[in-house]
Amino acid sequence: MDLTRKTLSTEDFAFKEQCIEPKPLPHYDCGMSAHIALVDDDRNILTSVSIAMQVEGYVTRIYSDGETALKALLENPADLGIFDIKMPRMDGLELLRRLREKSDMPVIFLTSKDEELDEALGLAMGADDYITKPFSQRLLIARVKAILRRATYDKAIVNGEAGSEPEPMTRGKLEMDPARHHVKWDGRSLTLTVTEFMILEALAIRPGVVRTRDQLMDAAYQDDVYVDDRTIDSHIKRLRRKFREIDPEFTAIDTLYGAGYRFADS
Repeated sequence: MDLTRKTLSTEDFAFKEQCIEPKPLPHYDCGMSAHIALVDDDRNILTSVSIAMQVEGYVTRIYSDGETALKALLENPADLGIFDIKMPRMDGLELLRRLREKSDMPVIFLTSKDEELDEALGLAMGADDYITKPFSQRLLIARVKAILRRATYDKAIVNGEAGSEPEPMTRGKLEMDPARHHVKWDGRSLTLTVTEFMILEALAIRPGVVRTRDQLMDAAYQDDVYVDDRTIDSHIKRLRRKFREIDPEFTAIDTLYGAGYRFADS
């Protein structure tokens, strides 16, 4: 099977929008299937991700370059976008920057292992999460569901339909506002992905209590999805790095070898 990367035009691609009766998504009910915009110049990724999303009940829109996607999404926004970073004509970062001028559509970036700088820039520009290639379709679907749940809740807050908001949480120098997805350390703001936020929240809600990797997986993904232990370890590593960028002495996330992780607020 030829898995080489191919550049294609939208006209060349035979996929059409389809709507399959959705499975019930916990805490997510928008009254119709969510529309997912897939933007990548790799035919294999467009095909596999589109099929996986449609099986979950989502309607997919596919675009092979940023320019085509920008025009379409400004005219008819999707509920969530999944963008490659490296693309011809307009890359994913520029696409996100242009969209953020008029849209707050949630965005997940697909990145390569050597695009760490681009990941950081993308999050600073307003991306919601990223996933590194090669990736599990089930893992991507879990991220999509988590972000759509949060986006739906955020809209409910704006419209006054969410009921009581989760209370902000303070643990020593840490301040977390779950309703607004805001995090501060010693008064300085951090930019976290949805997954990183949920892992940190699971640790900080009970300082000193050890959380196993399985417990952190449940907190971060909330669905029956297998995540390798190294994925949780990678998220913890990124969390520590982000905190140490503003506080080189940060030591609040402890590793207990063979047991898991805990948050210490002292």
